[in-house]
Formats: sequence, structure tokens, C-alpha cells
Amino acid sequence: MKKNILSVIGACFVLIAFNACNKKLELSPVSSYSDASFWKSPDQVDVFVSGIHINLRATTTQLVTLGEMRADIFGTDPGSGASFTGESSQGLERLWTNNLDLDNPGVSGYGNFYFNINQINLLISKIETVPSMVPATKQYYLGIAYGMRAFYYFHLLRSWGKVIIQTEPTVNINISELAKAASGEDSVMALIKSDIESSLSSYGTDYSFKNDKGLWSKAATLMLKAEVYLWTSHRGGGTTDATTAKNALSEIQTNIPALALLPNYANVFASSNKANSEIIFALKNKLDEAQLPFANTFFPQSGLLANFYDSLGNRKFNVTTDNWGGLLRAPTKMAAYRAFSNQDSRKWASIQGGYNLVGGVYQLAGAFANKYQGEQNAGVRQFTNDFPIYRYADLLLLLAEAKVALGENPATEINTVRSRAFGANYNAGTTGYPNQPVDADPRESILQERFYEFILEGKRWYDLRRMGDAYVYAYTNIASTESYKLLWPVDRNTLTNNRLLTQTPGYSQY
Repeated sequence: MKKNILSVIGACFVLIAFNACNKKLELSPVSSYSDASFWKSPDQVDVFVSGIHINLRATTTQLVTLGEMRADIFGTDPGSGASFTGESSQGLERLWTNNLDLDNPGVSGYGNFYFNINQINLLISKIETVPSMVPATKQYYLGIAYGMRAFYYFHLLRSWGKVIIQTEPTVNINISELAKAASGEDSVMALIKSDIESSLSSYGTDYSFKNDKGLWSKAATLMLKAEVYLWTSHRGGGTTDATTAKNALSEIQTNIPALALLPNYANVFASSNKANSEIIFALKNKLDEAQLPFANTFFPQSGLLANFYDSLGNRKFNVTTDNWGGLLRAPTKMAAYRAFSNQDSRKWASIQGGYNLVGGVYQLAGAFANKYQGEQNAGVRQFTNDFPIYRYADLLLLLAEAKVALGENPATEINTVRSRAFGANYNAGTTGYPNQPVDADPRESILQERFYEFILEGKRWYDLRRMGDAYVYAYTNIASTESYKLLWPVDRNTLTNNRLLTQTPGYSQY
């Protein structure tokens, strides 16, 4: 009960601060009331830390959009039935067709990330002034703050390249004084790496998880460090950065031996099995508190779905048990569904095919994501699944990637993931690495496993981008002559309200 109360209070505090802000530049100052009234006791800091996690949860949709929806998972392809071409896409098709501009940017206002960055800056600046703070708690919270700030800036860097660096809390609502130019990518990356080290130093030897893995932890910072250094290893950092990434992942394995893959892939995401041994950090949801916010994007209307069949269950869908309650703005490509082996359990746990039954033969009409099935409450599906940011399968496949960069054998990590996916169907001689055709190129093997493993977890676009531009051109509809599309445009409103910003090169300024 205490945690729930703190969560509500934390949410209220964040909202108070937000409502007092000038939103135009997304460099949101806290209200004078909030700033004067907080930082008087450790309990208030607990509330504030809860609030910044609540606000991170509020960006779940942005994390998926930025990390996945411009890649090769969602959209329509030849053969899709009319009902599965997007019931009401509302412009989302611009994401997977990569047809964005300043008026249709896909994500506006830098994803609203700067609001929470400002709250984190406030935490860093104020925590030393709080009386009676237990030193270990203070250091843990500083570890959270620096780690989460690096996390936000890494999303900003990968999406827009040059972005505003703001490391001091903004408490002046004079909009003219907030105007600020973007910094170069090298400077942003330097901040990210510096914050990562500050986070790790703050945590010290504390590898504990808190709030059922719902608070940022040292393990989360180490996962982020691995991602960041693999990104730079592909961009001139070479084996030095790949070694840093490998060491970060190995540190997690050494110091948190309880982390492991669950035997059953689908159970990783179940509402009834949260904070399981595979989860490293997740955004928490709960009945009557918060749900995954994207039901209207990836799931169909029950009435529409009732016209089709589930070939695996050999049955027609019905509105009682298949009450998804969405509007399927972003259908899953049939090509993505067909890419899986039928022996791979991730296929059936991640994507649902919708079939017509013609002359006793099932014919695929379309597909939709079904990784997060939520729970039934009073006849309504509630999407109360936690949203995983980092989990052990991610660690294994990032470790495999680091090993490939270092000329080492990634078989152990890839096959640990594959053997769980195939279960009783796993055959080391045929499905194990290096015995699949794709294994001739280890990087392609890793990309394939990550594709199968992380659908609807906000990973695919970033995976392609991390590996290099050539992979984006190979797997998406972006041509090598359109390299500017590797980054996102800045929306018109943001450019209008901060005249020191410039548009991402290649897109129209105004």
C-alpha cells in the first residue's frame, strides 16, 4: 500500500511541476511552489524518484515508436486482407514508409524527454541538501538519476543526432532565456558516457534491485553502457569499445547470478509473472493504476477479428475471449509473421495471424502483435503487462555481438537464446549456431535473433542503426541516397518556439 501511495503522490508532484511549466521548448522548469516545498525530508525524495519513473512509464509509446516503428515489422504487404491494412492508421503509416517531415514528424517535442531530464537535473542538484538522507540511499538515487539521464540522451542521440544538452534544472519560466542551440553528436555522446560512469560510481558495489525491478538499477546502467559502447564500436571505437561493452555485460553475469532465461518465452511477459528472473528493468503497470498505452495502435477491434480464424487453435475468433479492444493502427507485416519457423515458440507468443478459411484451407489475411495479452477484468481486456526495457535475453545477444566484434565465438549466447525459443524442437545440428544458413554472417545471425526475440519491445530500428547504415538500407525502404532519413525531423512547433534550433539536415526547415 505504501508503494502505491508514493506512486500516486509522485505522479501528482510530477503533474504539479509539469502544469507550472512552459511546455514550448520541452526544457520544463519546476514550479516555484514545488521547488520550495520539496527537499525537506528523505520521504520527499522517495516520492520524487517514484515520480521520475512514472514519467518514464508515460513515454512507453515514444520508446516503441522511436525504437521500432520505422523498421520492417509493422505495415502492410502484398496479400493483406482489407481489414488488416490498418483500420484507422491516422498517419502512422508515415513511420514504416519513412515519409516524415516537420509537419508529420512521427514524434514531436523530442518525445517530451526533456521534461524528465529537467526533473532528473533537479534531483541531482538538490539531493545533497536533503537532511538525514541515508548515504547508501542517496548514492543509489544518484545512480538512478545519472543512469536515466544517459538513457534519455542516448535515445535523443540515436533519433535526432544533434540535440540540446541541459544538465542544470531550469527554474526560470522566461521562455526567451530557455532558447538554446543543439550540441554536436560528439558532445552528446561524451555526456552519455560521463553520466554512465557517474551512475556506476554512485551505485558502487550495490547490485540490488528495488521495487520489483521497477527502479533503475546498476544492472540497468551496465546494460545501457553495453549498448552505448557497441554503438560507438561500430563508429570508430573498434575493439576497445567492444571490450568495454563485453566487460559491462560480464559484470552483470558475475554479480547477479540469479538472472537467467525463463524456460517458457511467453511467460516472460505475463501479467501474472512480473519481476521474473529474466527481467533486469521494466516499466511497471498494474490493474486500476496504469496500463500499456498502445492498445489502440497494435491490436484489432474485437468485432473485426471475429470475422477471421486462428489457424493454430483451429477455431474462429470470437468477441468474448478475443476482446482486444484496439483499432489496429499499426498491423504487423505478414512477412514478419512468416519469417519465423513454425517450431519457434516466439512466433506464437509474439504475433497472431488472422486467417480466412476457404474450402477448408487457411489463408493468411493479416497479423497483429499479441505479446502483451494483459488480463481479463469484468469481461474487458486490461493491458497490465510490465514493459521490459532490459532483460537477460538482451544481455546474451549484446554479449554475442561484442564477441563477434572481438573475433570471438558467439555460439554459447546465441544458442542459449535459440534453445529456449525452440524448446523440444531444438536441434543443435540444424537450428543451433553456426548451422543455420544465416549463420554464415554472425552479424546477420544476431540481427535475426534480436528480430525474433524483441518484437514490440522497441529494439529493431535501433539494432539496425547500431550495426550500421547498410543494414538500415537492406531491411527498410530507405535508400542509400536518402541517408538523411536515418535521423528524425524536428517538428515545426519546436523549431518555431526555439529559433536557435535548426532542422535535421535533409528535411525542410519551414
